[in-house]
Amino acid sequence: MGRRKVEMKRIEDKSSRQVTFSKRRSGLIKKAHELSVLCDVEIALVIFSSRGRLYEFSSADSLAKILERYQSHHEKESEASKDVNEALLSHTELLHIVQSQLEEPTVEQLSLMDLVHLEKQLDRALYEIRARKTQLMMESVLTLQEKEKLLKAENELLEREIEAMEKNEDDRIEVVIGFSHPEHLGHQNQQQTLSLLQ
Repeated sequence: MGRRKVEMKRIEDKSSRQVTFSKRRSGLIKKAHELSVLCDVEIALVIFSSRGRLYEFSSADSLAKILERYQSHHEKESEASKDVNEALLSHTELLHIVQSQLEEPTVEQLSLMDLVHLEKQLDRALYEIRARKTQLMMESVLTLQEKEKLLKAENELLEREIEAMEKNEDDRIEVVIGFSHPEHLGHQNQQQTLSLLQ
């Protein structure tokens, strides 16, 4: 009899809910531990029960270290997106200013100094945007290079595992071939013994 599919909704019976929570919590922690060992990754798991009890798992020395790492990573990403947004915003604002000043009927009243000032602002904004774009592209290239190294290492490991498995398979085949006909060997020994007796 197959297992029936569990409907994804809150379990109404309190004791059944507690049993399910206990079993699945243990299973989740076990899976997190296996993933951290097999793949050499850092995992932090935090669970609050409905009663407010805290359950935690950490693959590192302490949960705080992983949380600090997460916090610093999150802050870096936030700063990067903020920088991009600010650069785009300043660029957009600058274009809006240039456009509004050039579209006004008083465009002919702008002095040479005003136009030079606008040109410098536009050049500065473009320079900042290009510099930020270059930085983001370099970071992306470095990330891809790291991924490439990891994939190569993983590929080499898999190749070694396959070679080891093939070698074990070959060894087993040799053992089977070496002892595949023991009754034939016994028959040969009997014939040799009979020929000696005659």
